[in-house]
Amino acid sequence: MDIYEQIVQLRREGRRGAVATIVNVRGSIPSFRTAKMLVRDDGSIVGTIGGGCVEADVWQAAREVMESEKPRTLTFDLNQDPKYDTGLVCGGTLEVFVEPVLPPALLYVFGAGHVSLSLCQTAAHAGFDVVVTDDRSSYATQERFPAASQVHVLDFDEATKRLDPSESSYIVIVTRGHRDDMRILRWAVQTRARYVGMIGSKRKVVQIFKALREEGIPAHLFDRVHAPIGLDIGAITPEEIAVAITAELIAVRRQATSALPHLSWFKGARPEASSDSTAEPLAKSDPAH
Repeated sequence: MDIYEQIVQLRREGRRGAVATIVNVRGSIPSFRTAKMLVRDDGSIVGTIGGGCVEADVWQAAREVMESEKPRTLTFDLNQDPKYDTGLVCGGTLEVFVEPVLPPALLYVFGAGHVSLSLCQTAAHAGFDVVVTDDRSSYATQERFPAASQVHVLDFDEATKRLDPSESSYIVIVTRGHRDDMRILRWAVQTRARYVGMIGSKRKVVQIFKALREEGIPAHLFDRVHAPIGLDIGAITPEEIAVAITAELIAVRRQATSALPHLSWFKGARPEASSDSTAEPLAKSDPAH
């Protein structure tokens, strides 16, 4: 079974894994010097780096690398550590590099206005596979969004019926109106998507959350919603807003938690207590005209 083919298959299925490679050897080890082992997200393996307790330790490290999405280098002294004296090893020292295998970062953008235009280009350059959806055929075209992998002209309710975001997917809601934003958010918070972001002022966000909770959507589902969307960099123009959103997507992708704002500012807030009718620059629905 070819390990590289298995890596491609794993990513195609939207699954995770980790590849362990022997990168440095001193002395004698029970494997060849560039041996590789793939550990899938279900714990199964392809290949070997020599068996025994070393392989067991690497398997455990691979599981941790999948979760952290950050590579690690492990060093094993087969001469000095008694736990590796299993009869399977030959002595010596080896280093094993363990790196994550991650599915493509798929970004669903709802809305095809000015912010979406800039966001598609910025996010694509940052390595996201962008899918744009809008219900207007004059806006949702491949010509307007050359960086998008897919562009769909669909009613938003129909689009959400067709899509099944995975745990590696990202959802950005930047439509032209509150009604469409709420329709998509109702669906998005109930998906497995890793990121859900919606454009809008704090007042708008509180109102939409309140309306959806009154429909019976559990309050805790809104805890992970990034709204107002994007990192607070003082963005005003569509291009700047796209940069702020992309930066937040990257922070979530790389688990840079220190860069992310607190997401639960709305907990316990009373919508009627917010009388500020001025939307922040990131807050306005994308006019797209």
